[in-house]
Amino acid sequence: MKVTVERAQLLKSLGHVHRVVERRNTIPILGNVLLRAENAQLSLKATDLDLEVTETLAAETGAGGGSTTVPAHMFYDIVRKLPDGAQIVLEGDGDRSVLAIRAGRSRFTLQTLPESDFPDLAAGDMTHSFTLTAADLKRLIDRTQFAISTEETRYYLNGIYLHAAGTAKAPTLRAVATDGHRLAQVDLPLPQGATGMPGVIVPRKTVGEVLRLI
Repeated sequence: MKVTVERAQLLKSLGHVHRVVERRNTIPILGNVLLRAENAQLSLKATDLDLEVTETLAAETGAGGGSTTVPAHMFYDIVRKLPDGAQIVLEGDGDRSVLAIRAGRSRFTLQTLPESDFPDLAAGDMTHSFTLTAADLKRLIDRTQFAISTEETRYYLNGIYLHAAGTAKAPTLRAVATDGHRLAQVDLPLPQGATGMPGVIVPRKTVGEVLRLI
């Protein structure tokens, strides 16, 4: 595996995915980010078994591509401290289980774990798909997230409940959050494709990550 990528692009994508990784993990592979190079693209994936984030960016990839996993927070700290405009070369050696990082005169080597150990959260078949503008999604979150419960024993209140509501003449997409003492509710016109969608609870951690992205 050999990949060349621009530092600013890699840092931006790593900044999104590394936040999902808990700093303390009893399962070593969950502390790593999965790197996969193919078709002139580098994809980064991280998960805590509840939330999975994948980012893809343009890169120069060697013949055949390749994949590996490296410690997420250590990798992020290295990239963050490299100079602006640097071209970063990532070279993986599967036989030695290491990833070499080169940028200018800087050299780093990180221990890796095999891709086969990385968990895959299969999403399954989604029955509904619809589009919301970033402004509408931000409005839903901003006006409801304050009411999300932080009491872990009532896990079903630890998120925002999204579901189709309203009447046949005025259908809506409704977001609701409550901690048992207060309740926040916001309605938007039902987007095309959301008719008949099953209600879903978007967990608090996912809400926070989505809000940062938009």
